[in-house]
Amino acid sequence: MNKVYNTMKVYTGENSGAGPLTVRVEQINLIGQDDATHGGYDLSPKPSQGLWNHSPDGFQWGYGGSGPAQLALAILLDVTGDKQLAVAHHQEFKRDLIATAGKKLTITEAEVRDWLKAKGGRK
Repeated sequence: MNKVYNTMKVYTGENSGAGPLTVRVEQINLIGQDDATHGGYDLSPKPSQGLWNHSPDGFQWGYGGSGPAQLALAILLDVTGDKQLAVAHHQEFKRDLIATAGKKLTITEAEVRDWLKAKGGRK
């Protein structure tokens, strides 16, 4: 089996105006210098709801409500795996990146990590 050297995730979705919305996570695994595998999954609200249930209905974006708060928490948890960090930063992450997203959501793992670094969070 080949060793995965780097993984990149991209969070995407399309806001139809009616929720809850599905967020797709596209994942690219870099294997060596010349190979990659691609896959993806739908981001589930359940792990983040277990930490803080802002929105029993699931995800939304483009404004500052409970659905966007759930999405912010879910993305931070998915990227970092750190429950405490995700809870501590999700409201500000919502304000900065989720509430300002347009109809088409696109957030990369690198953007999330850069945002955390700028805010003094780790990972």
